[in-house]
Amino acid sequence: MKNKSLFFAMLLVGLSLGTAWAIRGQFGHEYGAAWAGAIGSLSVLLVAKRADWYARVFTATLAGAIGWGLGGLASYGIVVGYGRDTEFINVFYGLTMLFVIGGLYGFLGGGLFGLALTDSAVKPVKWSEVIVEMVVGAVVFYFFMIEEFDWRMTPPRSEMWAACFGAAVALTWYLVRHRYDSALRVAVFAGLGGGFGFAFGNFLQVLGHLTEIKFNFWNVMEYSLGFFGGLGMAYGTLTSEWESSETTQPKIRVWFSLLMVLLVIPSIVWQQSFDLERLQGIFNKIDISPESPLLWVVQLVSIGMVLSMTGWCWFRFYQNKSNPVSYSQHDVFALFLGHWGLYIMFSLLLTGAFMSGYRVEQYLYIANWVVVAFLIGKTHPIFTHKPLAPKKWAINFGGLLAFFALLTFLLIHSHGELKGSQKRFGVPPPADSSQ
Repeated sequence: MKNKSLFFAMLLVGLSLGTAWAIRGQFGHEYGAAWAGAIGSLSVLLVAKRADWYARVFTATLAGAIGWGLGGLASYGIVVGYGRDTEFINVFYGLTMLFVIGGLYGFLGGGLFGLALTDSAVKPVKWSEVIVEMVVGAVVFYFFMIEEFDWRMTPPRSEMWAACFGAAVALTWYLVRHRYDSALRVAVFAGLGGGFGFAFGNFLQVLGHLTEIKFNFWNVMEYSLGFFGGLGMAYGTLTSEWESSETTQPKIRVWFSLLMVLLVIPSIVWQQSFDLERLQGIFNKIDISPESPLLWVVQLVSIGMVLSMTGWCWFRFYQNKSNPVSYSQHDVFALFLGHWGLYIMFSLLLTGAFMSGYRVEQYLYIANWVVVAFLIGKTHPIFTHKPLAPKKWAINFGGLLAFFALLTFLLIHSHGELKGSQKRFGVPPPADSSQ
């Protein structure tokens, strides 16, 4: 019964973050990843059903959003191309490096989310220390790994993965030093899930391409990263020991994180994605004139939805609440569906899928939203405490590398030269220096 409840909760978080990460494929970079991370964090809070966590819904969601978003600094386009090569060393390298990049997404997202869950009046997290140490770690590791030792993962593109790695090392040291074992477990399993999901997703993407079915198999890879990252994040949370804390929060601790999650991140996504030139290129594929007023309507409707959502949440979750504030499961459920639904609407508007069926995967996002909306209230989580097990994790990591070797063997024997393939070893890297 315990395992069934755990797996059911994990599945719903996986569906939520998987769909959000697939949507993120339309927007990319840090802020698209942050929005997806916020949705994944909200889904974990919902399946956990803890009143003390509902009270800090906005701070925990913002922490998860920032962590998952930081991984968006890393460039991975060429790394994906390594997985499309025909030589074992390049494909294995590509899958392993995708594990590293996806692992950084999950580790930072899960770690900061878990840290926010431990934050309380009795044992407050010194966030200023966390930020400073992570920034210093990012700068130091990037300098030595890239500038001094020239350990480049994806030349000639950006090597900001090294900065993310340095931030992850600093976060790990902070969690270990202050004995935040539960947050560390969430980080490790979210990182494991994200890393495995990215590598396995690339395997699925290459095989899907070989079928010649007209479908966005790149989006399958993105969904895989989020799905397995969500599984890991939920597993790490529900198998850790957490102290009970206050079921209310002072209003002064709510407004900043509320506006960051609901206004700032979506507004930046809008600013970076809904520029007129990009819309003209996208809508030209469905025979809409570049001069059509529809493009302006799409811009205005999308930013209008952000402002409307922010205004509604401001009054419901802040203005109309007494001080200190508390939130119910119904409150968090409404926030979760609204914020996720807005992300889906952004995707439908940006791709033109609201008026053309050429992007079938867009409608699968809606299907996932409906399924999760119907089922997520039916979870009955039972928290179990499992200790940190670094030796066991190291052994399992060896098994994971063996599995990647098997996937590599299958890939190199499944196809010849593919468009978009890249070589890290054997020939000089491509000359493209774009992000």
